[in-house]
Amino acid sequence: MNDAPRPAGEVVELTAADTHPLRLAVLRHDTPTREVSFAEDDWPGVRHLGWRVEGQLVAVSTWVPRPPPAGVVELSEGSPAVQLRGMATARSVQGRGFGGVLLEAGCAQMDAAAVGLVWANARDSALAFYCDHGFTVVGAGFVDANTRLPHHVIVRRL
Repeated sequence: MNDAPRPAGEVVELTAADTHPLRLAVLRHDTPTREVSFAEDDWPGVRHLGWRVEGQLVAVSTWVPRPPPAGVVELSEGSPAVQLRGMATARSVQGRGFGGVLLEAGCAQMDAAAVGLVWANARDSALAFYCDHGFTVVGAGFVDANTRLPHHVIVRRL
């Protein structure tokens, strides 16, 4: 969705454990919890993707096959959905496009797998980033129980 030039690097498949250092450094630095494992990390069909630049992992994301919460958005009959979780870009390189290329690469992979909808519980501080990549904010905001930070549900049809 974003027309910015694609930064150098490559999309890589990861294990859940590979995502933990960036999840901790980025997603847990300002929260009361240090927990970086998700219950869904090892579910069938879950994909962990990263963006690697010159051998260094600079962004991570987790894609969980799961419908959105009831009443959030209507799904087309037979069209699966995925929840984007754990999207994190190293703080030292935020704003350089690495997270955006990983997000777009993940959406492209989900589209190729016939996924019809990507959704997430996004931090309010990241809403502009997601909206720049074709996501729409849905419904009222809420405070996440684990992070104690304000969030909104976001969706993107593929």
